[in-house]
Amino acid sequence: MHEIPTGLPSDLVPLSWLLGVWEGTGVIDYGVGDRHFTGEFTHRVSFSHDGGDFLNYSGNAWLHGADDARTPLVSEVGYWRLARPAAESDPGPGLLPALQESTVRTVDDVEELRNAEGGFDIEVSLVHSDGVSELYLGQVKGPRIDLATDAVVRTAGAKPYSAASRIYGLVDNHLLWAWDIAALGRELGSHASARLARAE
Repeated sequence: MHEIPTGLPSDLVPLSWLLGVWEGTGVIDYGVGDRHFTGEFTHRVSFSHDGGDFLNYSGNAWLHGADDARTPLVSEVGYWRLARPAAESDPGPGLLPALQESTVRTVDDVEELRNAEGGFDIEVSLVHSDGVSELYLGQVKGPRIDLATDAVVRTAGAKPYSAASRIYGLVDNHLLWAWDIAALGRELGSHASARLARAE
């Protein structure tokens, strides 16, 4: 059974099962034309919070090679939050302070955000070390998250990458995920998946 940490902002309760550091292995399987990318990798992700209404996220992966060599793959950082309109009591944009005194949001405030499917709409913004940035929209419903990109931005030097979807789930105390991508001229298709155990 999942225990919700004390002092957690109410907006983070639906996402609280993600908190911690997770490590494990996964597989890559992605074909483009006559090229096929396959391999096993080690993955480490961290979900934390600093008192705000969002989770901090970071993820790193290393491809397994011969003689136990590990080659770094793309890393990513970002923020996960419930989707809700910004209020006058929220800071931003930029470094602008809130226009009204901040109020503590309650469990009842969060319950009002529940969608017609019984879950909560979420927004996830990620930046990859290879020059790709993604905005995902989706929902968390119990210990499952479904996401799809709403926008992808690439630097001029980044490789072609146009869309993605991800699924996360808590199964037998492990974080399982699958990531589909549309990259290198291919339509959206299976790309990688992993099974992670809580490390911290």
